[in-house]
Amino acid sequence: MYLFGLLLTITVVASPVGLGLMQLGKFLFWPFGNSMTSKDAVNIEQNPAWKVYSTIVMILYFPFGLIYLIVAIAQIIALCFTLVGIPIAMVLAKSLSTYLNPVNKICVSSDVVDEINRRKAQAYLEGNA
Repeated sequence: MYLFGLLLTITVVASPVGLGLMQLGKFLFWPFGNSMTSKDAVNIEQNPAWKVYSTIVMILYFPFGLIYLIVAIAQIIALCFTLVGIPIAMVLAKSLSTYLNPVNKICVSSDVVDEINRRKAQAYLEGNA
């Protein structure tokens, strides 16, 4: 994944997908203790032109992402039939949203994602109290 992402990034036209696939490759290399999340959740500032271009590329990538998602689900089901394949299936299941849409995704520590979810839950509770 990482090398394919690097190749797409070099083409510049598909660089939003390439950067996302590079992050997915980083996640697949060290999956336990890491999670994939969107850049918006981590509050990473982006150029407005890059955000618009990324949205266009994301829409164009969607049919391919849907195919990759279906293939990944089939892999997960097949891997669950063996005892050795279950940990691999868990890793693939954690990355399903990135297969569907790798644009603006980033690999971060699971602790960061837990903190983001905790803050969202706290804001939800404060808003409904």
